[in-house]
Amino acid sequence: ERIAVCDVNPEPGGDTMKDYGPTILRIFLGIIFVMHSYLLLFVFTPAGTANYMAKVAGLPAPALMAWIVILVHGLGGIMLILGVLTRWAAAANAVIMLGALFLVKLPQGFFMKGVIVDAAAGRANAAGYELELLLLGAAVALILAGGGALAISRD
Repeated sequence: ERIAVCDVNPEPGGDTMKDYGPTILRIFLGIIFVMHSYLLLFVFTPAGTANYMAKVAGLPAPALMAWIVILVHGLGGIMLILGVLTRWAAAANAVIMLGALFLVKLPQGFFMKGVIVDAAAGRANAAGYELELLLLGAAVALILAGGGALAISRD
């Protein structure tokens, strides 16, 4: 098993760039999750996020769920950016995306209708589930492919 962070000498006929696809995916996905964590923590606030989860998704223990989402997106996003335990960070975020998809967004239809964020009221208006589906697919791709080149850990 290889321990090197980046294969600069692939096997003859190998593709020197194939490990960089997951790298780009994990960095961009990590940025998106970190920014979503920031939005929930500082714009909507944990209390506003919990209120949204209680009213819209009907989740039990909404305050706990809000903090779980904030932490998984924030810490998991940082882990993805750095390439630390990529598969685990992607899996945790995939679970969150499954919840968002099935508990909140599915009834809103596929297409985004224009996201309007009302920070004062701590809510986002109906937008469709295409973004959540894309983020879920990207997370699953990283679960399967791993962190790619330039990851701190190979998992």
